[in-house]
Amino acid sequence: MTDILARPPFDPELEAALAVLGDQLPSTITPEFIPLMRQGQAGPVVFDQLAPLLAEHDLETRDVTIPGHDGDEIAVSIVSRRGRTGVGPGIFHTHGGGMIVGDRWVGVASFVEWIARYDAVLVTVEYRLAPEFPDPYPVEDCYAGLVWTAAHAAELGIDPDRILIAGASAGGGLAAGTALLARDRSGPALLGQLLICPMLDDRDVTVSTKQIDGVGVWDRGSNVTGWSALLGERRGTAEVSIYASPARATDLSGLPPAYIDCGSAEVFRDEDVAYATKLWEAGVQAELHVWAGGFHGFDLLAPQAAVSQASTAARDNWVSRLLGD
Repeated sequence: MTDILARPPFDPELEAALAVLGDQLPSTITPEFIPLMRQGQAGPVVFDQLAPLLAEHDLETRDVTIPGHDGDEIAVSIVSRRGRTGVGPGIFHTHGGGMIVGDRWVGVASFVEWIARYDAVLVTVEYRLAPEFPDPYPVEDCYAGLVWTAAHAAELGIDPDRILIAGASAGGGLAAGTALLARDRSGPALLGQLLICPMLDDRDVTVSTKQIDGVGVWDRGSNVTGWSALLGERRGTAEVSIYASPARATDLSGLPPAYIDCGSAEVFRDEDVAYATKLWEAGVQAELHVWAGGFHGFDLLAPQAAVSQASTAARDNWVSRLLGD
């Protein structure tokens, strides 16, 4: 692509981390990479990495099979304090992975401290992945998981008035789409939506997508790969729903308060800023953070960097205000 623009520089600490990541994490993910990436996350790999952190916080997990889109069976996992009784907040989690890779355990590590601190119950959904299961499967599976969670709130020990939906990257886009479905179908009420560097717009037209091409993490080419897997030939046309691509929504009224963050040097920057602006225009409360020099997923890939610690602290602060210490 020839329309690459000058871009904000990466934060120096993050740039050093990128150099180390190098070959392990190509800037551009093409369709040929999908099987290889899935192989690296096959089976219990992600959960096995997470298990020591769960044990450290005395958390337990259990798996449940529930009806997904069209009634097909999908899995959810429930994470809570061991031996927990009573009622507390719920966190419904939609994992990242560009709509094409990952499983329900990807990203859960970011929520472990909140589960322990707020005596919360986290439900994380195994939505089906594109391209084998294109739109609307991923977002409809997520919505089915949210409906199941709200319907079973009493037995899960979740206060149905205190359910937060949360996801990162593709999971952030799916969380936004699920919140729109919940609004439009008069579905479960949501206390808030935590959208971490969310993937919101299939149209490949923003300045930031032109700036981040062949550099950083999840660049323009990767984004086209993900959206093309999800939407096929519909990508970029008028045939795409707001639930698949929430940036297309023109009316964001009636949605729950949102927290949106991203880096200044990532593809999703402009669509994330625009989504926050549209929420404000609709009278919805939103908090927006654009972290200087951040590439996509910087806080997970370089957690020791000062900007990563600042972004994590800001997110913690918002969740604390929402769920209460």
